[in-house]
Amino acid sequence: MAEAEAMQLKEEGNRHFQLQDYKAATKSYSQALKLTKDKALLATLYRNRAACGLKTESYVQAASDASRAIDINSSDIKALYRRCQALEHLGKLDQAFKDVQRCATLEPQNQSFQETLRRLNTSIQEKLRVQFSTDSRVQTMFEILLDRNSEADKLEKAANNLIVLSREEAGAERIFQNNGVALLMQLLDTKRPELMLAAVRTLSGVCSSHRARATAILHGVRIDRICSLMAVEDEETSLAVCNLLQAIIDALSGEDKQELRGKEEALVLDSKKDLKQITNHLLDMLVSKKVSGQGRDQALNLLNKNVPRKDLTIHDNSRTIYVVDNGLRKILKVVGQVPDLPSCLPLTDNTRMLASILINKLYDDLRCDPERDHFRKICEEYITGTFDPQDMDKNLIAIQTVSGILQGPFDLGNQLLGLKGVMEMMVALCGSERETDQLVAVEALIHASTKLSRATFIITNGVSLLKEIYKTTKNEKIKIRALVTPDKTILYSVATTLVNCTNSYDVKEVIPELVQLAKFSKQHVPEEHPKDKKDFVEMRVKRLLKAGVTSALVCMVKADNAILTDQTKELLARVFLALCDNPKDRGTIVAQGGGKALIPLALEGTDVGKVKAAHALAKIAAVSNPDIAFPGERVYEVVRPLVSLLNTQRDGLQNYEALLGLTNLSGRSDKLRKKIFKEKALPDIENYMFENHDQLRQAATECMCNLVVNQEVQERFLADGNDRLKLVVLLCGEDDDKVQNAAAGALAMLTAAHKKLCFKMTEVTTQWLEILQRLCLHDRLSVQHRGLVIAYNLLAADAELAKKLVESELLEILTVVGKQEPDEKRAAVVQTARECLIKCMDYGFIKPVS
Repeated sequence: MAEAEAMQLKEEGNRHFQLQDYKAATKSYSQALKLTKDKALLATLYRNRAACGLKTESYVQAASDASRAIDINSSDIKALYRRCQALEHLGKLDQAFKDVQRCATLEPQNQSFQETLRRLNTSIQEKLRVQFSTDSRVQTMFEILLDRNSEADKLEKAANNLIVLSREEAGAERIFQNNGVALLMQLLDTKRPELMLAAVRTLSGVCSSHRARATAILHGVRIDRICSLMAVEDEETSLAVCNLLQAIIDALSGEDKQELRGKEEALVLDSKKDLKQITNHLLDMLVSKKVSGQGRDQALNLLNKNVPRKDLTIHDNSRTIYVVDNGLRKILKVVGQVPDLPSCLPLTDNTRMLASILINKLYDDLRCDPERDHFRKICEEYITGTFDPQDMDKNLIAIQTVSGILQGPFDLGNQLLGLKGVMEMMVALCGSERETDQLVAVEALIHASTKLSRATFIITNGVSLLKEIYKTTKNEKIKIRALVTPDKTILYSVATTLVNCTNSYDVKEVIPELVQLAKFSKQHVPEEHPKDKKDFVEMRVKRLLKAGVTSALVCMVKADNAILTDQTKELLARVFLALCDNPKDRGTIVAQGGGKALIPLALEGTDVGKVKAAHALAKIAAVSNPDIAFPGERVYEVVRPLVSLLNTQRDGLQNYEALLGLTNLSGRSDKLRKKIFKEKALPDIENYMFENHDQLRQAATECMCNLVVNQEVQERFLADGNDRLKLVVLLCGEDDDKVQNAAAGALAMLTAAHKKLCFKMTEVTTQWLEILQRLCLHDRLSVQHRGLVIAYNLLAADAELAKKLVESELLEILTVVGKQEPDEKRAAVVQTARECLIKCMDYGFIKPVS
């Protein structure tokens, strides 16, 4: 019945088309497509709908429909010609030429095909003729920039074009050889923000992955000038200069893994002196009043990223030792800044937290007790040397420093609390009339109260003061901090209050029929309070975050088990989950230590509490940099809670966000991938790759794409008797671009790692070649690039396999792609296609043309 109705709709569509009612025809064909599974009829319907798309100038839809018809029948000449027409209108001349070339091959006498072939060939040649070589383009940009009479628009455009050219090796070298660094320094002197920004970004491209050029730029521009540019207030400029400095550091230290060739390989450059000079300037930036808050943050970010070892198995931690000896006091000065004091350095909301993270990373990077004792002594001398009975501001800075350290290496912070006069000074500051003193003191007391011995001191000496502060102060930040004391019942009460404020309790589902029945029987039906509506709850959450609720929660989590019961832990987990709901708020939560605090909640407590905390962890792990959210070894503790959310008993949102979190973690290091594998997450991730829900399937495939880099995961694919590789190949043929992209990435890495998988790919499904060709012709460049990498891996694996590929239409695809001019966006695609063709020439399957 459905097939008969589909045929009727097709005829109806044809009649509409003849009457030039193309919208009605499209509607009929679309309805018919939903009713039939007959391949021949499907091809006809797609082909006809493509004709409607051409008539209504819906060229993207026309090309897509024609492609679907061709997928069913690769020799469908009408569909090929219609796709050619659509692609020509879309400006994709090379692809259009390929289609009409196939049409002309199938029907050599067709004059329309021959005419279109000639027209497109002329257009393509013209397009190639007007394109300039890299040398001439660089020269043109220089001429415009050196001409004092150039218009402002032309100058800006030329400067931005240089950015694009600098990202190609040929362009970067040409800029460098043409005295480009001196010209770019002239642009920096113009003081025009747009030209300065373009100059900085061009310098980044020129020095990227090239140690000699990076060294020359560092000495030519000078590190003091680079740092002064990074110190500006403008966030975009500061970040751009930070990226330039990172590119220089990567090139000098070899972190960019560049392959040295020719003269570059022959050079022996000792970059240790330059790297030390950069480190010294970054440390000086931390304590300079001339540096903006943004600039200070970027300096801290660079130190965080480049000083501590990334892999603790590496023995050398000399960079950390150097920074401890020469810069720890400067970092402590940043940690101890009090924003309301006149002497305060320019800061952002994140500056002190970034400094605390750096202290934590440096402390974790120490290898032995003598090194840790030296670190502690520097901190002790700094804090005790700041105390001054005659100057309350200095005492305030000392307590603020202790508070900052407590947010970093907690064990060290607890040792510093034992210093004579520290706890007493905290309590004394609570009695001050200045709000600034109260805020710093209460914050420090919260961090200090996480150990029972310290909490006992506070109960004895400070609770009455905290209560008095709560009653008298009008500052909401102080009020919420003063509430957090180490009494068991108060912790539970505060947690319950926060659950109510955030509406994070379980809400029973209201069944409308039962509500109507209750009203009919004149029973009381509870109604939702107006202030429990979503908008009001979101407003309350915003106010809590602004008031610093995360810091209070973090301190409550750190309390001794004698104080913090499992029930309280569950309440805190509920509050954290509610706070993490909006992705925009998660950075604030991470900055105030929320990421670390959630780990113990996800590992201990009630079953409900552990699930809630794990879900909150997943939300943070999905969008945050794991190195900042979970510094040090803590990141490995996050894996198990996330894997627990892959259980089918959890809801779809929990599954999805856990997969996103695992994807982010698995992209960081192989050690994390091993941990995920060890927690037996692989079978669950594979199950979600079969899921009908598009987002779950996409998230699982992206996670697998990261995991296949791991050798143990690859061995699972190599094993006989499973369909893992077949699933990945078939997912490459999905209509969803994101699923295709992830699956193609996984397949590219697998086939690059093992020749056996190249052969296995050709055996798991008869559709493998068709899927590969579709990937290599994909509109999305990232998918196309991955498809071409797979093609290269297969060509490189074996001569016989390469011969099979060359005899297919893939050779024609590679030729068309390889002939394209590699602009900034297409450079990787065109280069990979050319490498495939070179491999074919190496085998002798094709010959180069002069």
